[in-house]
Amino acid sequence: MRTYKFWTLKHASLSVFLIVLFLFSQEILGQEKTIPGEVITPYPTIINLAVEWIIDGDDNQNGIVTLQFRKKGDDKWEQGMPLFRVPAGENIGFKWVNKHSGSIFDLNPDTEYEIKLNLEDPDGGSAEKTVVARTRPVPVVNENAEIIEIKQGKYDTLFTKSGTPEKPVVYRCIKGEAIFNHIDIQNRKWVYIEGLTIINPAARGTGINLSGSENCVVRYCTINSVWGIVAYESGATNCYFGDNVITGTCEWTNEAMGASGKNLGEGIEITGPGNVICYNKVAGFRDCISTMEDEEAVNQTCIDIYNNDIYRGVDDGIEADFCSSNCRIVRNRLTNCFVGLSSQPGLGGPNYFIRNVMYNIVHSGFKLKRFSQGDVVLHNTLIKVGVGLGGNSAMDYAFFRNNLAIGGATGGVNWGNYGAGKPYAADIIEPGTHSSFDYDAVGVCETPYIAKIGGKPFSEVEKHGIEHIAIEETFNNVEFPNPPVPERNVPDLRPKAGSKVEDAAVLIPNVNTNYKGKAPDCGAYEIGQELPRYGPCSVKQ
Repeated sequence: MRTYKFWTLKHASLSVFLIVLFLFSQEILGQEKTIPGEVITPYPTIINLAVEWIIDGDDNQNGIVTLQFRKKGDDKWEQGMPLFRVPAGENIGFKWVNKHSGSIFDLNPDTEYEIKLNLEDPDGGSAEKTVVARTRPVPVVNENAEIIEIKQGKYDTLFTKSGTPEKPVVYRCIKGEAIFNHIDIQNRKWVYIEGLTIINPAARGTGINLSGSENCVVRYCTINSVWGIVAYESGATNCYFGDNVITGTCEWTNEAMGASGKNLGEGIEITGPGNVICYNKVAGFRDCISTMEDEEAVNQTCIDIYNNDIYRGVDDGIEADFCSSNCRIVRNRLTNCFVGLSSQPGLGGPNYFIRNVMYNIVHSGFKLKRFSQGDVVLHNTLIKVGVGLGGNSAMDYAFFRNNLAIGGATGGVNWGNYGAGKPYAADIIEPGTHSSFDYDAVGVCETPYIAKIGGKPFSEVEKHGIEHIAIEETFNNVEFPNPPVPERNVPDLRPKAGSKVEDAAVLIPNVNTNYKGKAPDCGAYEIGQELPRYGPCSVKQ
């Protein structure tokens, strides 16, 4: 019996040892099979929805999630972009989980949608899930709102009080003009500011402060201040900033350009999730629209920045730095900016830059630095001195499709102490191995044609790319902005029929399915389309 017990214990110990060894080896070797977890739809906005499928495993990143969506009750499913594979990671103290993630674009406000997801992994773990999410309504002032009418006149500070979802508090001036030095919406909920004027000439003056606010609205306002609209510390959540005219003090000179230039102020500078910034006209700031950076960035996810008219951003036109996932920078027009669109860095992503139009950009159209990850760059149009389609720092998980970029001569000037990059059509220096580039159209003006991605010829990387785009053959009466100073007027960058970019783009579900010709066109516009509305429809309604 003792021998039997000895061998029993011995075999049991051996079994435990083998189990531990197996688990340890699995940890060392990794888990290629996907283990599906929770599906979430965080922070719905007015026209977009985010979808994230949290997973374990899939260390070889070959799992795919396709997406379909429809209004609840409809019969027909529509195809969306597949979700992007986002492995767990960290950068500059920020971490993100292992997931598939993506957005559905241009939906109807205040509408419920069914979303069907299909996960396939050749190593195992395939699954299907259907979830329901609802977009937010456009903010309205209904009969239940508490309306505080402000008489015409000049005032110092407007201190606000909170409302409720059923009874928001609305501050407005219908007759004449009510001018304030400052408006305080800090730590308030359900406050609407409509049609007021804020003038704050102080050197560090702030127009409206929404730090700690939730579900607040600023629209149809005129703001002249060094800092226009801000939300710091815990930031703002699910707020709406639309149809405002925001003007700063920065001038368009070489001395003012760049991070170390003689510039000051932010047009709209916020942190926090679920915020919508749309149809504003913002001009004359260091950064015209900006999220927060480093330790000041708080949960910067599901932020929408669309259809804004941006003019004279002497550092960044739109600075979407430290965005974590599903931030959407779409259909903005940027003119006379040192940097067009910044993602410095993206924290895993995906973060989307779609159908933005940039003219007279100096340093870079896309500033993807500090090892930015997860930048999705689709259908943008860019004309600038120096490098056209550029990336001057290491990045990874970048996805470029259907962009139109023209670079060229720099005039030999070191603009903004950073320069404009090499006079190349494309020069993306350090794309990571998980990055993907194709179907982009590039060219140069006033200089010999050179285009590179990762040190390789453009044509070697982009099998379907379009090269040697000429400005005069692509656009009507558009001048190459050399030199970039003095500032340039806003051009019409809709391409000509018959140009190389026509029908040259690849189909992307839910992004360009409404194309007009045989295939989508490269760049921000379809040939023959009406221009989108940029900026306010009215300053005061």
